[in-house]
Amino acid sequence: MRIVVQRVKRASVTVKGSVSGQISKGLLLLVGIHENDEDDQMRWCCDKISKLRIFEDDDGKMNKSVMDVNGEILVVSQFTLYGNSKKGTRPSFIEAARPEKAEPMYQRMIERFKDMSGLKVESGEFGAMMDVELVNDGPVTLIVEK
Repeated sequence: MRIVVQRVKRASVTVKGSVSGQISKGLLLLVGIHENDEDDQMRWCCDKISKLRIFEDDDGKMNKSVMDVNGEILVVSQFTLYGNSKKGTRPSFIEAARPEKAEPMYQRMIERFKDMSGLKVESGEFGAMMDVELVNDGPVTLIVEK
């Protein structure tokens, strides 16, 4: 599992002209699911991300998690995170999980974030063409991989 974590002031995802998910201060997560991923990787990533201390404390140091600041989470599926461009000029996506595996795991990830954090958790639409807008905060961008 490969997740791009972006600390944002706000973010939204629009599908076919309608907003499907929108958050204020929090985390935008671009989620790639590998063909070999299982729920233990997903749970580990959710736990790690919810506790990442990437928000500033009163002294301006990154010492607080999204839960500490009562932030929000926007989860967006992005199979292209497993694009391999080593050969040629057209990326190969064979390592990305097929939709029949990836979509249920993506949905379980959203539910896990909701259950464990108590925070507002929004999402994009799996498999859809999406417009993602964000205002990076920092910018702070990390890759979490398991």
